[in-house]
Amino acid sequence: MRALILAGGFGSRLQSVVSEVPKPMAPVAGRPFLEHLLDHCLKFGYDEALLSVGYKSELIISHFGNNYKGLRLEYAVEKEALGTGGAIRFALDAVQSDSIWTILNGDTLFSCDLHLLKNFYNDKKADMAMALRRMQHFDRYGLVCCNTENRVTAFLEKQYADDGLINAGIYMLPAGLIQQKFNNYEKFSFEKDFMEKLVNDINIFGIELDGYFIDIGIPEDYQKANLDLN
Repeated sequence: MRALILAGGFGSRLQSVVSEVPKPMAPVAGRPFLEHLLDHCLKFGYDEALLSVGYKSELIISHFGNNYKGLRLEYAVEKEALGTGGAIRFALDAVQSDSIWTILNGDTLFSCDLHLLKNFYNDKKADMAMALRRMQHFDRYGLVCCNTENRVTAFLEKQYADDGLINAGIYMLPAGLIQQKFNNYEKFSFEKDFMEKLVNDINIFGIELDGYFIDIGIPEDYQKANLDLN
């Protein structure tokens, strides 16, 4: 079980409350937010995590080293910001194309059952599977639309919704998928340039999962995380 965690974020919207460390290292309930993500991976038996790092990467590497509670850690260090898609492609460029990876955003914690995501990915024979979370009365996130077979059919822009499914920031896919589709691209957004543009060309399936969800990208939710995870 291998996880790729996108931990290179600068966190411009969080600068008013956290400015001295990369966003995934923001202290939450007395320890770096990234530790909460790694603990979640350990809970489901992951034995390897590849951290995609960039901004102030030395702070992450010096804190964690090559092992966290028995979880083997490796690093892909960006010399310049590549966007979420570019970061994934760069990090997975040297691994086996058929190896399956769980990708997690370094500023988002969704305590869903990762075994359910894996089983769903295998059962659907999906090119890619993504975790979805149902939310009510929100306007911060875009909506993910699926058909009756759970295949993703569209991604809608951020708008107010009384109820809907959002992208929870956890994906499962083979390393070669991005290498194949975006071989000549270096900087691009995984969400906008990859998923949204290729939604009709590749089989993306979404599964609604339950669990605590928090995105620490804005000060209000960062403060909420400190209360919830204490």
